[in-house]
Amino acid sequence: MGIIIKPIVTEKLTDQGEKLNRYGFVVDRKANKLQIKNAVETLYGVRVADVNTVNYHGKRKSRYTKAGLLTGRTNHFKKAYVTLEGDDKIDFYANI
Repeated sequence: MGIIIKPIVTEKLTDQGEKLNRYGFVVDRKANKLQIKNAVETLYGVRVADVNTVNYHGKRKSRYTKAGLLTGRTNHFKKAYVTLEGDDKIDFYANI
C-alpha cells in the first residue's frame, strides 16, 4: 500500500484547486509531511509548495434493524491538503 490512498474530489476542493492551486488526498495514517510531498511529486510530476495534514477519528454509529440494535464505528483516516507551486495543475479526470 502506498502513501497516497485516493484523491478527495468534492465541490469545495475542486473550487480550491482552481483558485488556490490546492488539492486533497486521503493518505496513510503513519505518513509524515515530507513523505506525502515526495509521493505527490513523483506520482503527478508537480512541485509541492506546502502540505497540511488533518487526522480524522472514526465516529460511533448505531442503527435499529429487525435483528435489533447494531453498533459499530467508521474508520480513522488522515487527509492531506497539498498546495502546488506556480502554474502546476493536477487533472484527476485525465485517465477516465
